[in-house]
Amino acid sequence: MTVNDEAGYEVYCLADRLFYDKPTRHPSEDTDFPVTGRTVPHGWAHEPSDTWMYYAPSDAVVPTQGWKIHVSSCLADAERVLETVWDFCVARGLPFKYLRSRNVAVMFNAKSAFRGSSGKLATIYPLSDERFEAVLAELDALLRGVVGPYILSDLRYGDGPLYVRYGGFTERFCVAGNGERVLAIEDADGTLVPDVRGPTFALPPWIPLPAFLEPHLAARAAVTTTDLPYTIESAMQFSNGGGVYLGRDNRSGERVVLKEGRPHAGLDVAGRDAVTRIGHEYDVLTRLAGLDVVPAVLDRFELGEHHFLVEEFVDGNPLQRLLVHRYPLTHPDPSPEELAEYVDWALGMLGKVASAVDALHGRGVVFNDLHPENILVTAEGRLALIDFEVATLVEDHARSTLAHPAFTAPADRLGVDVDRYALACMYLGMFAPQATITAPFDPGKARQIAEYAAEVFPLPPGALDEAVRTIEGDAPAKPSRMAELPLPGVSTWDDVRAALRTSILAAATPDRDDRLFPGDVAQFLPGGGIGIAHGASGVLYALAATGAGRFPEHEDWLRKHALAPADNTPAGFYNGLHGVAYVLAELGHHQDALQLVERCLAMPVDATELGLHNGLAGMGLNLLHFRDDVGIEPAMRAVDQVADRLGGVTDMPEISGGDHPRAGLMFGSSGPALLFLHAYEQTGDSNLLDRAEVALRQDLRRCMRPEDGTLQVDQGWRTLPYLDEGSVGIALVLARYLAHRADDELAEALTRLRGVTRSSYFVQSGLYTGRAGMLLCAEPSAVDMLVRGLCWHAVPYGDGLAFPGNQLLRLSMDFATGTAGVLFALGAVLHDEPVRLPFLADPKNPDAPRHSFSDDHSKEV
Repeated sequence: MTVNDEAGYEVYCLADRLFYDKPTRHPSEDTDFPVTGRTVPHGWAHEPSDTWMYYAPSDAVVPTQGWKIHVSSCLADAERVLETVWDFCVARGLPFKYLRSRNVAVMFNAKSAFRGSSGKLATIYPLSDERFEAVLAELDALLRGVVGPYILSDLRYGDGPLYVRYGGFTERFCVAGNGERVLAIEDADGTLVPDVRGPTFALPPWIPLPAFLEPHLAARAAVTTTDLPYTIESAMQFSNGGGVYLGRDNRSGERVVLKEGRPHAGLDVAGRDAVTRIGHEYDVLTRLAGLDVVPAVLDRFELGEHHFLVEEFVDGNPLQRLLVHRYPLTHPDPSPEELAEYVDWALGMLGKVASAVDALHGRGVVFNDLHPENILVTAEGRLALIDFEVATLVEDHARSTLAHPAFTAPADRLGVDVDRYALACMYLGMFAPQATITAPFDPGKARQIAEYAAEVFPLPPGALDEAVRTIEGDAPAKPSRMAELPLPGVSTWDDVRAALRTSILAAATPDRDDRLFPGDVAQFLPGGGIGIAHGASGVLYALAATGAGRFPEHEDWLRKHALAPADNTPAGFYNGLHGVAYVLAELGHHQDALQLVERCLAMPVDATELGLHNGLAGMGLNLLHFRDDVGIEPAMRAVDQVADRLGGVTDMPEISGGDHPRAGLMFGSSGPALLFLHAYEQTGDSNLLDRAEVALRQDLRRCMRPEDGTLQVDQGWRTLPYLDEGSVGIALVLARYLAHRADDELAEALTRLRGVTRSSYFVQSGLYTGRAGMLLCAEPSAVDMLVRGLCWHAVPYGDGLAFPGNQLLRLSMDFATGTAGVLFALGAVLHDEPVRLPFLADPKNPDAPRHSFSDDHSKEV
């Protein structure tokens, strides 16, 4: 059976107000379905996860792939369905799994949930194609009357809650054409190919559709838009609740917007589905008819159980897109004139938004979901608010049930005060995008953000005072503790380092087996709790490397859990055992490290990606690092594998090329380039230097040059300056290459890549995708600005200083996204022995001995 949880960040916010955690650790209530408490049948195996409960007869021969049955259900029927599935499967010896709790079921069916897996409450694995039809027929009879969301990836069986798809039963992997490691099934030749799990039913070309399913496929195909008075021209966006489409009215020729609501899907926290919200939006827009600041409502209809709302097409750009395009601090060295021009534009826009909100309130409507993505601005200057699914009436004194986290009002704000709070967040957010999402971590954060904004932008005196007062509220505010804490760029390195160390240690949970320090949700993947990126080894490495101390108790925790890793723990460097081995060796636990390296050498690598974070490049670099222990041959085998699969500069390589959007240090071709450089330094083989150049040029061809003259990775819909997939990561490796071979063209590229570090604002603070990573390759003139800029995101925790992780929804202590990564990055520019990432010593002196802290095993600072 497949253990492949697809929950997003939201489900990991359920259990703890400050940190991402497993939804099963929810402190206030037990939302597990009652069936989870049943005794496992004799002779059955049971495997629980954070989201799924798996059961299978111990002696069953489970196929690796085949037709699987998914059961859909609304929450009202969920307990009945699960009891029926349990009794049915146990009596017939059929493996099955189900979502373990109501909270998880809601999150898997929420508006923001992954559309390909939404709607699945339970999965049944028939043990043969011959039993498949009989199982469907019997179960269908037992579940008559059950309703649930349509499972988009599957073919519906009749008009009940059963859906079918051909796919993998067990976890097998292959490397897809875009270079990513994905779940796989065997094709007709026995070759592993991607097991495609998209939002449409697709049958593998070598698998025939069973004859008894042909009428069901025909019924699916019978639902068309042919007879509608509208022609759908394109999809504008999708959510789990349905799509938003650009269309044309066949009668008038006018362009329109069609909003789709899928029945029982796209739940909000009040349990309302997309159809209910579509109907509600129709009523609200009808009430607001005639206002220029909302789209006109034109029609509503039903098609194949899906409900549609037809609205006026407002031909404009979201305010968020205009903000991103105009925001001056994401570009190097903005001039005073550019800053002043932006202030004038932003305050003008905010005035229009405030007037639009007042107009809604005048009609008795509270918007409840005010943020820049829900505001359209036309070329002529018209401003229109869109998406009224969660609007309420002023007289109801209600609050939002589905809102953007950075603009969500506290629980004590009701009615119009919800919109006023969101508008206040917009005032701050136009000058510090997304920063207000950190306000719940510290009562004084809004005031601090406003002060920083006033230092950077030529704002009129008091321009943000009212916004700060609105965010803080009328009740006496708790004073911010930020003034009591040392801040980067303000206090000494020793004081800042101590504050970061204090928060990290205060968050430690040595009594848990799944994690030692709270971090990103990825730490709950197999091995994530011990890896460098999100686990204990990365945190302990950052603490020791920066002189913040050694902590034997925590190192013992790491050793214990590394030497008996969880099943399916990967071998990768930043996400798996190779990286843990590296850190253990640096900490002086050399025999433990060698044991892990030997374990890694025994693991298959056929379906391994090529990158540094989790692929062959990182593994090969670590094997070179341990060459004195295991010899150089294993490392050179990895070098050859990467070279064979990477291709040439004009080929279509597996990463950083073709349809693959990723480039850069961790997931692109710069990781392999770093491997080739180290192999060249070990062997003197100039062909390896040539290979490094080819790999770097693969990444560089994925870059574009904005008007500001920098060089950034172009992903089509955004450009990236960051360490993991952006400019700075490429620059680190390119600098090392240029230390060996001069090249004027590449030297100019390096200058442009490093130019992104002169930008003064980054949405996140982390090492991989935030400000901290910039410090590892910063131009000297940018260091002070980057260091001080970390104050935008710093918040107090446990008498120390901490930083939010990815998505900014919770704090993180890990290396890739959180406080340990910030500590490490500051150590690169402030520590008396500047730290470097593994394998990235100073390119001007690449053969210098690495920094070591293994001689001081018992010292604590």
